[in-house]
Amino acid sequence: MEQNGGEGPQLRSVITYGTFDLFHVGHLRLLNRAKALGDKLIVAVSTDQFNAQKKKKTIIPYSQRAEIVGSIDCVDMVLPESSWDQKRTDIKKYKISALVMGDDWTGKFDDLRDVCEVCYLSRTSDISSTEIKRLLSPLDDGHMKDLRKALDTVASIIASLQ
Repeated sequence: MEQNGGEGPQLRSVITYGTFDLFHVGHLRLLNRAKALGDKLIVAVSTDQFNAQKKKKTIIPYSQRAEIVGSIDCVDMVLPESSWDQKRTDIKKYKISALVMGDDWTGKFDDLRDVCEVCYLSRTSDISSTEIKRLLSPLDDGHMKDLRKALDTVASIIASLQ
């Protein structure tokens, strides 16, 4: 590593951003791969309020998502993400060398290349919080009420035919 004017080795800090709802192996692999790109990994977890602005509904509240992410060995620091424009400020404030995002965001943060390296990592195939939520959605209360209503209607029709 380079020396920085007698101040010791220059650390390479990496940052990534995400909601990290329904934490799964894809999240873990992304965080481990991001950490491998530097000495320090900072993870900004989207707050519930910011997710609401993005029209994104989470199942796990922010405080628990941040606690889960913060308990992972490769993560050195967790901070709240509360706006889209926070990235540039964070990069400067924490002296970030690289912004790492999943490849579903490819090109979206290229404007930050003037302040750090921007890396888009491939996602783990066959797993995503969005897909988990989609698979679980038929089991939510609203769908169950609709199903009960439909079954009641079918039962009424059958009763009227007898």
